[in-house]
Amino acid sequence: MKSAIKQVGLSSVLACLSIGVAVDSHARGSSSFSNFQSSSHFKFPFSHPSRTDRILRKKLYIYDVSPVTPPAPQNPDMVALGQSLFFDKELSGRRNISCATCHHPTLGSADAQSQSRAQGAVGLGSSRRQDGDERFDFLPRNALSLWNRGVPGWDVMFWDGRLSGNAEIGFISPAGDDTPQDFTNALGAFSAFPITPDEEMRGFPGQLDVFGQPNELEDLTDSDFVQIWERITARIVNNDNYDELLDKAYPDVAQEDIDIVDISNAMGAFMTEAFTALNSPFDQYLAGDNSAMSESAKRGALLFYGRANCAACHSGNLQTDFGFHNIAGPQVGTGRGDAAPLDLGRGAVTGNAAEDFQFRTPSLRNIELESPYFHNGAFDKLEDAIRHHLDPEGSIASYNPNQIEFELVTGSFENDPATLERIFSTLAPELRTYGRPLNDSDVDDLMSFMGALTDRSSLNLHDLIPNSVASGLPIPD
Repeated sequence: MKSAIKQVGLSSVLACLSIGVAVDSHARGSSSFSNFQSSSHFKFPFSHPSRTDRILRKKLYIYDVSPVTPPAPQNPDMVALGQSLFFDKELSGRRNISCATCHHPTLGSADAQSQSRAQGAVGLGSSRRQDGDERFDFLPRNALSLWNRGVPGWDVMFWDGRLSGNAEIGFISPAGDDTPQDFTNALGAFSAFPITPDEEMRGFPGQLDVFGQPNELEDLTDSDFVQIWERITARIVNNDNYDELLDKAYPDVAQEDIDIVDISNAMGAFMTEAFTALNSPFDQYLAGDNSAMSESAKRGALLFYGRANCAACHSGNLQTDFGFHNIAGPQVGTGRGDAAPLDLGRGAVTGNAAEDFQFRTPSLRNIELESPYFHNGAFDKLEDAIRHHLDPEGSIASYNPNQIEFELVTGSFENDPATLERIFSTLAPELRTYGRPLNDSDVDDLMSFMGALTDRSSLNLHDLIPNSVASGLPIPD
């Protein structure tokens, strides 16, 4: 398991700054230069700061970008239980899918598909395919990564934010009044929801489990949250091979009192331990090492926090404002809910038409590991996703749907004039740049900065995959 990075206390040499720096008026606002010089956020004794470093560090100060506070250390016994649960197909109705099927350590903690193939499919990642003539539906959205979801303040889950909250203010979810309120955090709460939809983990009516036995969840509906949670919890508690893991993780809780909150919090502990990634070159730069990022990455960061205006939405220490914006992502794929083949995103949750086509701003940490991009995996390449932000209308006009899952290509791109007018009528005002248009060299520098947000330890996480799980079910998909 990975340990949290150590934050280094370093003496400041910011007093050497003596140049004037023009600051975008849309940033945090004018702050006195003396405050900037005395800030403890930016200290860089590792190498002499160049002019680029001085300008960039002032921008980072203005945008209030400082080293990330890592999650608290996780209880090792909770992590051990959570690891087994995360990879255990016992949590799915048919015992054929685990959380790792869509959030795999070797696939950027996601699944490398534009939209996930869950029930009725076999295989892993981009090789996953429909299993013979089994009933099969694509999940309506791209699987989000799990990087840094346990960091304090990450209180919004899913592309549309339908699950949110924390232990202090409580949680809001699709379960409504049945939403448990004892989750450790939003990541713990998140773990309880993928097991409920039939096309995701619960299974369709009439489908047998991997042993040829009836699926005891098949008579339930997607909205029967409490009954689904009770039956899945019973599977775990009644499996003798989980006794030791449960007793160690919850020594003061009788097994008959274990509930979905306990199951989910354990998985949250594992995901926090496994997928916290806070030692990227950018993190090292924030800690004071001027040599941690390449010159191209630094130029990209200046664009990101300047002319390109990326930080209007991708703000904060994790490059997300946790808000919702309509960036006119191509409406391609299955769509979701009653609006299909469109996906209204946040608007479908709130019922506010002004929020149609808005989706949560993703963090950009480890973003180069997460292809494909956008809520429906519309873009296979990160550079194309970046260029879309710079020119949404031009991007839509030239969009090629052949980059999504091959079964979804034909006829799934909703680009008729009426739909495009509806989408662009509420386009996020943050999608604007300043000064001269960005050229190819500028985009290359932005790409370099995206690479500087990758924690190199995330490139090989095979060690997270256990040799076996407590239920004894096979791990490979």
